[in-house]
Amino acid sequence: MRKLTVQIRGMHCKSCEILIEKNVGGISGVHSVYANYRLGIAEIRYKGHDPATEDISSAVREAGYELGASENAPWLSTDDSDYKGLLLGGVILTGLYFAAKWLGIFELGINTTSTNPFISLPVGLIAGISTCMALVGGLIMSLSARHAELHPEASILQKFRPHLFFNAGRILGFAALGGLIGLIGGVLTPSVRLIGMMTAVVGFVMLFLGLKLVDIFPKFKNVNISLPSGIARKLGFHKDQREYSHPWTVLAGALTFFLPCGFTQAMQLYAVSTGSFTQGALVMGLFALGTAPGLLGIGGLSSIFSGKRAKVFFATVGLAAIILGGMNMINGGKLALTFAATQSPISVVDTGDYQEVRMSQLATGYSPNVFYIKANKPVKWIIDSKTQFSCASSIVLPAFGINKYLQAGENIITFTPTRVGEIPFSCAMGMYRGKFIVVES
Repeated sequence: MRKLTVQIRGMHCKSCEILIEKNVGGISGVHSVYANYRLGIAEIRYKGHDPATEDISSAVREAGYELGASENAPWLSTDDSDYKGLLLGGVILTGLYFAAKWLGIFELGINTTSTNPFISLPVGLIAGISTCMALVGGLIMSLSARHAELHPEASILQKFRPHLFFNAGRILGFAALGGLIGLIGGVLTPSVRLIGMMTAVVGFVMLFLGLKLVDIFPKFKNVNISLPSGIARKLGFHKDQREYSHPWTVLAGALTFFLPCGFTQAMQLYAVSTGSFTQGALVMGLFALGTAPGLLGIGGLSSIFSGKRAKVFFATVGLAAIILGGMNMINGGKLALTFAATQSPISVVDTGDYQEVRMSQLATGYSPNVFYIKANKPVKWIIDSKTQFSCASSIVLPAFGINKYLQAGENIITFTPTRVGEIPFSCAMGMYRGKFIVVES
């Protein structure tokens, strides 16, 4: 048995090795092939005459790679087709945005006073296709597209499997944690600052994956976010599978319980109010089950595209992940630090004992959302919740440690400003914002 080592450029994952080994292994006289994407080589074992260089080159090209030493990838692509794909992806994404806006998807919500735990199922259905999808949906969409890109040899079913694991982990995790908070109350509710930090981190991951999915930044192709080796071993991940694994996907699905979606927080507060493990588990489990069709639908798209269509799809998803990731990083940063609102400020009514502030909470935010108030005088903030189950229904006022889920109808929050300046407030995701402008008495 003789051995020939050839250099191959373009490999970046274990899937690349499989494709090379399959194609080159089909050459007459070749007994076995061992490819190593980290070294950029393939060892070919054969008997008899040396395999023809033309045959090896042809087999490598058919797999999508080239013979030769790897070169340092440039920051920007020089291939016009990459930019054409990105432009087409932008057109598709713009069309989808205006279609969703025309259909009113961004304004969906449920106004109900029902105390039936099964109400969480339709709430989940709405959450799975509306504004909260910008966080959880955007994350699973970018992760699934990255997995499909790394495994072009996989069948549709194999590419779809990660979505099943993610949603299974999400449903089971939500049920278990929902039962826990139903039993012990709101102990697991994170602080406003932590929520902001979590949102920003998820946004960064989405942005990073988006840069890898669009082909105009070749430098990012070989850069991966992976767990430290010690943690990876404890979680059962193989050395070369830290970027994706079924155990990690199940865990990631369960951990979305802590992501600050307004719908999720509404259901969490409902689970807390039940005071029961069984009822809390039912509320959160049904909610996660309701979100599954939307998340499976948008994530599963990555499993059916291949060839040139896959390139356009990855460009579209990558661009969406970059935009959503950037938005979440900004919203999370503002929530963790400070934020502002853009409406013209209005003066409030002084009733003698209180400064009375009246505001409406809609599916699309708060109106009005900027108020002049006086320092050192109590404020009675009356919020009329028009749409109970929406992202805007969970409101936070970090300066006073207030994190409140709004019930249908009028909700009253009281506080006393002691210093001149601005006091910001927002929904739990930082998407819908407002502020109080405190002036001297």
